[in-house]
Amino acid sequence: MDLIKVKVDGKNKDVEMLSLYKSFVGYEKKKYEENPTVGVLVNGKLEPLSERVDGKEDIESVPLFSPLGKRIYRKTLTTLLSYASSLIYPGRALTIGHSLGDGYYFYYPDNLLFSVSDLTDKMKDIAKRKVEIEKVSLSHDAAMKYAERTKQEETAVLLNSLNLNSYEFLKCGSYYQLYTEPVLPDFSIVTLWELREYGNGLLLRYPQTRNIMQIMPFAENRLLFSVFNESMRNEEAVSIRSLGELNMSIANGSIAHDILLMEAQQRRKIIKISDMILNKKSARLIFIAGPSSSGKTTFSLKLSDELRILGKKAIKISLDDYYKPRSEVPRDETGDYDYEVLEALRTDLFQQQMKDLLSGKGVHLPSFSFIKQETMFSEREYRMDEDTYLVIEGIHGLNPDLLPDLDPELSFRIYISALTVLNLDSSTRISTTDNRILRRIVRDNRTRGADAVETLNRWPSVERGEKYHIFPYQNNADVMINSALDYEMAVLAPKAIPLLRMVRKEDGIAYPSAKRLLSFLSFISPVDSSLVPGDSIVREFIGSSVYWTT
Repeated sequence: MDLIKVKVDGKNKDVEMLSLYKSFVGYEKKKYEENPTVGVLVNGKLEPLSERVDGKEDIESVPLFSPLGKRIYRKTLTTLLSYASSLIYPGRALTIGHSLGDGYYFYYPDNLLFSVSDLTDKMKDIAKRKVEIEKVSLSHDAAMKYAERTKQEETAVLLNSLNLNSYEFLKCGSYYQLYTEPVLPDFSIVTLWELREYGNGLLLRYPQTRNIMQIMPFAENRLLFSVFNESMRNEEAVSIRSLGELNMSIANGSIAHDILLMEAQQRRKIIKISDMILNKKSARLIFIAGPSSSGKTTFSLKLSDELRILGKKAIKISLDDYYKPRSEVPRDETGDYDYEVLEALRTDLFQQQMKDLLSGKGVHLPSFSFIKQETMFSEREYRMDEDTYLVIEGIHGLNPDLLPDLDPELSFRIYISALTVLNLDSSTRISTTDNRILRRIVRDNRTRGADAVETLNRWPSVERGEKYHIFPYQNNADVMINSALDYEMAVLAPKAIPLLRMVRKEDGIAYPSAKRLLSFLSFISPVDSSLVPGDSIVREFIGSSVYWTT
């Protein structure tokens, strides 16, 4: 066999042509707790260990305990459950739902009984036997026949909407799953997880970053679960429950009407929340919090409009206007400015102004310029009366330390996030995080001139801040709202794709992320942004909102 020279983790190495990556990067004979290599970056692109070396390549090992490694592990874990289910319940389509804390929710659309213990035992047996996972190519006809025979309706609709000559699939025994991103070459190290009954389905839990060596004690999150379930019911009302159905709506011309229905559903949620606020007679401060690119600003403006329709007044306040100048912002462990912490805000000014407003005094609200790094104050003096609400939005809106002395009866707290419930197909979810990343890439390029590299490289810091400063307080909310709209990916895709294509290998972690997003976006048919209403939350990201001039 011919030998070729490659570079592996910075060192030159001679390997056999067409040998598997797993044969020379340290995957074999390792266990989960030994942090094995679970993938490779080949010339900057993430590839599975089951692929073969075929030329001059710069190869970098991807360890399990890394952001990319954990993603590979979790995708392999969901495949393990789907495979186990196909063996125990052939002909029943186990469907992946949404993420929930440290796990993924699954359900059987037929609502028939299932056994968690049987599924658990089968998953452990598959891992123990080191069942291999292959990547194979299926023709369109063969893939359709398999999807129809196994009742994977979402997969069948997606394939019909794409109508390609062939597709890549993962193969485990007689089970096939549409290939969307790298997985492990077998299930041998997929040993740390928990499967439990939850709601009407299953919750498949995985280890979290803060304690990678064990499954954390289960934490209930009923409020978030109820929001996801409500969103899934909304999908059924519009008859778009998967990406394939969205593509078909675009193809047959019904998408314009479907967009109006989705926007109307979201508008009804906002009306319902405004009624809840009025029903809490003592409430005067409305706090709106959520992670990056959740649509907090547009939602706060739409909610303010609904309150005005009900005969009330609303003063909209953004916590971003209380930022300290960069020289006073704390730094994180990497030495970068940490804008995600509460200490980055002038909480003393905020607390004094809220106290003054509640006591009937007038205040001049701040406006912070990130470009000039300075605070200016409004010429207008703002005052409250008995019909006035303060609508306060920002990532720290639910943090009790923001206004520690506030009487809880004076507040109404709202958590907002883009909780994507649209599936790629029966076995593959569309990540809520990916939705928000695409929103931010498009928005920051339009409003700040930031390229996709800047957004993608900064995202780990954003996620770190959310994990510590937003998510722990989400259950403090009186109500949650989902800002995701099932059509928005089709609007964001044609705007994001050119930006993602500009990311290069030299751009670090942004490159494999860009490649993965481009691969995912290739499944989506585009929608003309002119169909998006002017007051839509989506307009906050693509532009031409009625609330802004840009």
